[in-house]
Amino acid sequence: MELTENRLIVIGQNGVGKSNLLESIELLSSLRSHRSNRNQDLIYWDQDQACLSAMIEDDQKLSLELNRKGGRKAYKNDKLLNRQIDLIGPMRSVGFSALDLELIRGEPSLRRHWLDRIVQQLEPIYSDLIGRFSRLLRQRSQLWRNLSLESSKDQNILLDSFDMQMALVSTRIHRRRRRILDRLLPIASSWQQHLSNSQENLDITYLPGSKLEAEESERLWRESIERQLLEMRSEEEITGNCRVGPHRDDVQFSINDVDARRFGSAGQQRTIVLSLKLAELELIKMVYGKSPILLLDDVLAELDPKRQLLLLEAVGQKHQCLISATHLESFEGEWVRNSQLMELDSFS
Repeated sequence: MELTENRLIVIGQNGVGKSNLLESIELLSSLRSHRSNRNQDLIYWDQDQACLSAMIEDDQKLSLELNRKGGRKAYKNDKLLNRQIDLIGPMRSVGFSALDLELIRGEPSLRRHWLDRIVQQLEPIYSDLIGRFSRLLRQRSQLWRNLSLESSKDQNILLDSFDMQMALVSTRIHRRRRRILDRLLPIASSWQQHLSNSQENLDITYLPGSKLEAEESERLWRESIERQLLEMRSEEEITGNCRVGPHRDDVQFSINDVDARRFGSAGQQRTIVLSLKLAELELIKMVYGKSPILLLDDVLAELDPKRQLLLLEAVGQKHQCLISATHLESFEGEWVRNSQLMELDSFS
């Protein structure tokens, strides 16, 4: 498939592969899928491997190989990359699917995942931090299960070592998450004003899973988290769960100083998500001077006609956009006339 217009509308019934097409672009641009992080979930049931490839501007070829056994391999211009994160950069994207509408009222893990995707777009190395923290968390849980086999002295030495490592990585994750929210807030707030006809003021509050000093300092935060991990050892010994760190972070969204998760209407919550996605799009463009690809996966069906129109107007012709839908009725004539159309069916 070759894109000949700035906007592509993919039409087809549910289940024919519209989402797979957009998800493949998401994977190539971010190494992540909003649907799953497991290779097994991204490969056909009867296949052992999936391969994605795209030619982008400047005749660069990006490829990603997913293996049911053996992990992933990333290629640029058919050359195997030593680090998969080096695939990120030539092509960036911002995805918006029906699942994102749960961002406000869903579980904290959804908000952490959303936040991490933005940070990774701006700092690809961030994925290494998240990977290190996840490994430390798993190893720490395994350590608690095996502690009865160790002497008391050895236990404390091991735990002290884990605390030092976890405090350092946690600090660096906390700092990046808070900073990105500080940058995102004014842009998202401006969009919320626009989409609500100046009736709604949006505020975003970072709720870290660690108690952080007011002053942002790597040393102060690291030392504070080490103390908190030490203080929680007796409880952690009983539950086996680490209760301090970025894995317990959350984000609170407020409209006119009222918690949107608990008291916001469905319309307000969806407007917040729209504002966040448009802010993400704008922020990436500000940083890199180039608009990312906007991926809209069946979201129009989830929005009322007014918000459909606002979203399409906001996207306009400024961004390369791939949008999936079950029918064309949601689009105005101008959108259809200035877009490339692709129709998928069960035999495609």
